[in-house]
Formats: sequence, C-alpha cells, structure tokens
Amino acid sequence: MNRLLMIILMLFAGHLIAQENSQKELNELINEWHEAASKADYETYFGILADDGVFIGTDASENWQNEDFRTFSKPYFDRGKAWSFTTIERNIYIDKSGNFAWFDELLDTQMEICRGSGVLAKENGKWRIKHYVLSITIPNEDVDQVTQLKKEKDSLFILNKKLR
Repeated sequence: MNRLLMIILMLFAGHLIAQENSQKELNELINEWHEAASKADYETYFGILADDGVFIGTDASENWQNEDFRTFSKPYFDRGKAWSFTTIERNIYIDKSGNFAWFDELLDTQMEICRGSGVLAKENGKWRIKHYVLSITIPNEDVDQVTQLKKEKDSLFILNKKLR
C-alpha cells in the first residue's frame, strides 16, 4: 500500500511540475509576443501567432484573420513602431492534455489599461496563439458616459451590418 501511495504521489508531483513549467513557458511566449510588437519585430510577432490565428481589436470592426491582420499591421512594423503592451497581471490555464491553453491579462498600453485574452494550442510541439482579444477597460462608474460617447457610431455600425 505504501509503495502504491508513493507512486501516486510521485506521478501527481510530476504532473504539477510539468504544469508549472508549461505555465512559465507560456508566460515567456506571451511576453515575447508583446515585446516583438514593441520592437516592431514583424517576423517574431507573426511567428507566434498561428497561421490561422485571429486578432480581435478594440474597434467593433476589428476581427482580423491572420493574413488581413498582417496586412493591416505591416505599415506600423515597417515604421519601427507598432504597439507596446506591458503586462500588469496574467492568468494562464492549461487543459489536461497539455496541448491547449487560454489566458487573460491586464495590460498597460498607450490606450491606458486594457484587457487581453487568448487561446493557445501546440502545433508540432510548439505553442502558437490561435485567438487573441484586446479590449479597453472602462470603470463601471464611467460606463454610461462612454455608452453615450459611442452611441452614434455603434448605431451606424449596427445599421451597416444589417444592410449586408
């Protein structure tokens, strides 16, 4: 019985260590991705985003599939200044298979505090960002004011979508 218990404990400890190592690896990868944007390193940035990756921006129209996001982003990277996101806090979650992960983060950006969330998957043993959503945070007490500020443009956006 003691031997069985020891084996179970060793397997559990091994799983925890592997999980911790994966979280560290993913944290470093996401940091590298943000750093690549701040350094306008186009190849590294888009090397971390999966080929079928999606970037959802802060504007309602920004649902960028990889190729369109590359085209949109290229002029910013070519000018040597894309965007700069510094992590304030981040939570990373990994599924039991160890091949799928998701995260949420608070970021210090040129737009003040933003929230990012993403999904990662292992492709050929390498983690890649499959989906990323960036949103601007709004303090609850300012929501009414912001809603009024964007009401007209949101109405036009909705109308345009319905007409298609």
